[in-house]
Amino acid sequence: MNNKTKLRWGILGAARINERLMPAIVEASNAELVAIASRRPGAAAQTLAQYAPQQQQVRTYDNLDALLDDPEIDAVYLPLANHQHAEWTLRAIEHGKHVLCEKPMALTVADVDAIQAAAQRHNVTVMEGFMYRFHPQHARVRELIQSGLIGEVRSVRSSYSFMMRPARIYRLAESVENGGGAMWDIGCYAIHSARMFFDEPAASVTAIAKYVESGADSATSGIIDFGDGKYAHFDFSFERARRCEYEIIGTKGGLKCHNVWCMPGDVPVISWWTEDGGQGEERLPPANHFRLEIEHFSDCVLNGNAPALSLEDAKANCQIIVAALQSAALGQRVKLG
Repeated sequence: MNNKTKLRWGILGAARINERLMPAIVEASNAELVAIASRRPGAAAQTLAQYAPQQQQVRTYDNLDALLDDPEIDAVYLPLANHQHAEWTLRAIEHGKHVLCEKPMALTVADVDAIQAAAQRHNVTVMEGFMYRFHPQHARVRELIQSGLIGEVRSVRSSYSFMMRPARIYRLAESVENGGGAMWDIGCYAIHSARMFFDEPAASVTAIAKYVESGADSATSGIIDFGDGKYAHFDFSFERARRCEYEIIGTKGGLKCHNVWCMPGDVPVISWWTEDGGQGEERLPPANHFRLEIEHFSDCVLNGNAPALSLEDAKANCQIIVAALQSAALGQRVKLG
């Protein structure tokens, strides 16, 4: 049991996601923002002034290693470029820091294995940053499924998309091998949420993709086979109107989460229907899943609890992503396990 009441955080990078994460750390009941670092001169100070201007006591560094060397930081949030996640997660672990790494944690299963081994060796907590999982609407979906409302889950469809804007075009600058494209951006969510309602390990993956000149995928669709006729259908794109939803079909009916990326003021909507003609819609209270994620991780570190999203979960998600990319490249089904 830790005597601290607040986990002291540092942010390793001045990425755009700080618009959401920085205020979440500030607002969390059991967290304290201590520092932010960036390799771009002045970027850390600018990000702090833009997203948390009242936090005058927060230190800013123009060097990532300087933040890791700061003894007053317990944990780091890591929102660097996708291909740098594994390297800097390992560096942070070596400095004895707990790590909340923005998805994807790594581009290979071997890197997730290395992170897991290092975390055990240094006795630190590491979690992949899928903030959406901490929104109460998903727990409510689970409750409805466990009530028997839609029977046994047989398929899940997840769909995520938005039209690429000039400010985000950097996401297509690198090939999929280097962490670029839709798969390593919104595809992580599509596969993660599609997996959420199956207990069985995936048996195989089949995928197709559209690529741009850099070798990044701009749109990908596919099927994860969980055996016994249970399938997850994922679909995501940088070339379609905004969509962030999943639908679950069981033996007696179906459920739909209409807005996975709920902002703090959004009203979550869950709808359902049953074979016997029943139907319903629930509107839940708004919640800030970024703040809830920070509070969950902080609680895990402060009180020695295991994170809701394990490194085994990160490994399973990475394995399916890599298999889907391989399937799309080869034009054939890829078996797992």
